[in-house]
Amino acid sequence: MNFKEKITQFKQKNLYRQILINDAKLIDFCSNDYLGMKSHSKVIESFKNALDKYGVGSGGSHLISGHSLPHLELEEYLASLLNCQKVLIFSTGYMANLGVFSALKDDLNWILQDKLNHASLLDANFLISQKIQRYKHNDIDSLQQKINKQSGFGLIATDNIFSMDGDIANITTISDTIKDYNAILMQDDAHGFGIYKPNIPKNSIYMATFGKAIGTFGAFVAGDADFIDYLIQKSRPYIYTTATPPALSVATLTALKIIDTEKPQQKLFENIRLFKSLVETNSNTAIQPILIDNNEKALQLSNDLLKKGFLVKAIRPPTVKKAILRVTLSANHTNQQIEKLAESLIL
Repeated sequence: MNFKEKITQFKQKNLYRQILINDAKLIDFCSNDYLGMKSHSKVIESFKNALDKYGVGSGGSHLISGHSLPHLELEEYLASLLNCQKVLIFSTGYMANLGVFSALKDDLNWILQDKLNHASLLDANFLISQKIQRYKHNDIDSLQQKINKQSGFGLIATDNIFSMDGDIANITTISDTIKDYNAILMQDDAHGFGIYKPNIPKNSIYMATFGKAIGTFGAFVAGDADFIDYLIQKSRPYIYTTATPPALSVATLTALKIIDTEKPQQKLFENIRLFKSLVETNSNTAIQPILIDNNEKALQLSNDLLKKGFLVKAIRPPTVKKAILRVTLSANHTNQQIEKLAESLIL
């Protein structure tokens, strides 16, 4: 296989991806650190103190020796916060989604996914050798039509906030739609958890991550106690992966408590309103996509913004159908920074 030739094709189509390492002082408008928690002094301090107490690594998988008191305390706090029976920590959101699907592999007869779901949900579907069936994005009629063609036990999977468009699924309507069917709802709330109050219908599966609004690293799945116990028995990514460092759970718990008391979401909401008053977009969340529809132009605009001191990434196919500039807002952004970015985005 000629990999050099294939890389050349990527470059010719302006689809070549590169890892950016840049120590320059830039105003970051592409991070998912929506609440500015990754650099919060109390979170950093708690992490440092926990490192001294617990060390760097966990030393093993959760079921061997890696599960420690900080993991348990974080899981119990999350269960109480979400009003769920039980929570299970995973190393990443990607692994959490794979973990749920792998556990349910022998029980599912069908799966329906929103057309714009995150790649981890689609990959999980593929890796358990289930046919990938997708309903039209945020289209309840399309979902209903697809469900009516299924038989046996099924799973409906959707993002809550969609990572590229920034729009929001109607979880209540989806839940009401499927209540008379032999199916369970799973939502991926990676981009909403910590910002909005979660909507978790009864007997559904809820997955969210810590690496975005919470500012740390990792993920979790929440649900009924019996389901979480079933995951522990059957979820291969959980069983066969080293547990996350205990110090990370300490820092995550600290961040969650700070968010609960300091309410940085309010500043984020103010910043969203300010940006939308200056730039015409369709999203009401921290994710503000600007359609460019041309790969070369999107790259050029991203580079132009970089020269002006703004870090805004161009997102191109196959991640999105058409090229966009993906602006993400944070509670740490000042009004002046947002106003200057808006001036620079005049296309």
